[in-house]
This record gives sequence, structure tokens and C-alpha cells, in this order.
Amino acid sequence: MTPTILFEDGEALVIDKPGGLPVERPRRGGLALEDHFEALKLGFQRPPTPVHRLDSDTSGCLLLARNPKSLKVFSRAFEERLVEKRYLGVLAGVPEQTEGVIELALSKISSEEKGWRMIPAKQGKQAITHWRLLDAQDGYALVEFRPETGRTHQIRVHAASGLGIPLLGDPVYGVKDGRARTMLHAAALIVPRPGDKPPVSANAPLPADFAALGFSDG
Repeated sequence: MTPTILFEDGEALVIDKPGGLPVERPRRGGLALEDHFEALKLGFQRPPTPVHRLDSDTSGCLLLARNPKSLKVFSRAFEERLVEKRYLGVLAGVPEQTEGVIELALSKISSEEKGWRMIPAKQGKQAITHWRLLDAQDGYALVEFRPETGRTHQIRVHAASGLGIPLLGDPVYGVKDGRARTMLHAAALIVPRPGDKPPVSANAPLPADFAALGFSDG
């Protein structure tokens, strides 16, 4: 559960967040990313601050800002949809098509019985995801997702409702099949910076549980 550093400079860190490690501490308690902040200071006085969120189950690239000024700059890049994000997901089935674009607006609902979840809704917030089939093994599919927007649970809902096939192990939008987590991985992140500064760029290696299904990235 220890994050690996993928990118480091004076403004930013990108870590490879392990699947199962929450970015924010759960209400029930337990380990969270902040337990690693002291180690991630790397000589700075301030602990780094997450710029965006990944679901607890989702592994891969997570951007941390190392000061308040860079936090504002990076947050603006996400708000203005300037950030390039590449995800890999394992579907619990194989889609008939090999690529496409899913446009399903999303809205949040909540019930005492099931808790909260996101659903497709015409009056919801715009959500767009580009996808491409990379491989198929034993009835499962490795799919590349490139979201234009950054809605909560966007890829999970777009897989289940847009492609009609949920992510493997998704307990909310699919079937929890005894796997340790929902099979989603933030494989790459590119965040532009103002002026002539080079972008923050990182790639997270394919996790072991993806490779165990016979998949590779590349």
C-alpha cells in the first residue's frame, strides 16, 4: 500500500497510487493517502496536496501539488479540460465494437437502502469518454479509456451503461465477484503548465492483477 513516485519536481509529484488506498480517509477509519504525506514531503516543509481524486479501488497516476500556487495552476488545468488522462480497465465481457465515444450525462442519486451512486440522466452533467479495445482474454476485455470530462465514477458508469459491460469486480455498477477491487487503472497523465514550462507527465506500469489475467500494456 506504499505509493511509488513517478514524477517529481519543485511544483508537483505524481504517484502510482495502489488500488485499495483511499485518497481521503474513510468515515469508518483505516489507512489513507495522508498517512504517507510525511514521507512524500521529500525535504519540503509542506505536505503535498492531491489535485484530483481517484476512487479507492483505482490504481495509478495521482497528481499532488507541492505548494498552494501550483495547486491553483493544476486545479485550473483540470477545470479547463486541458489535462490528458489515459485509463485502462478490464471489462467483465468483450464489446462487439472496437472503439467509440460514449456521451452520457451523469447525475447523482442516493437512497437509504443502496447509498449513493451515479446514473445516466438527460438533465445531468455532461460526460464524454473515448474508448478503444486493446485485447481480449478468456471472455474479459482490456479497454483504454480517455475521458474528456472528469465526473465522479464516469468511466465505471460509461462502461456499464454506455458499453453495456461493467468493469470487472465493480460492486456498484456490476457484480462483485470476490476480487479485491474494481479493475480500473490510471495509466498516464499529462498536465500542461503556463509559459515555457514542460508539462507534468507520468506513466504508471500495469498492475500485477491486470497482468495476472494475461494482459499487457503495449
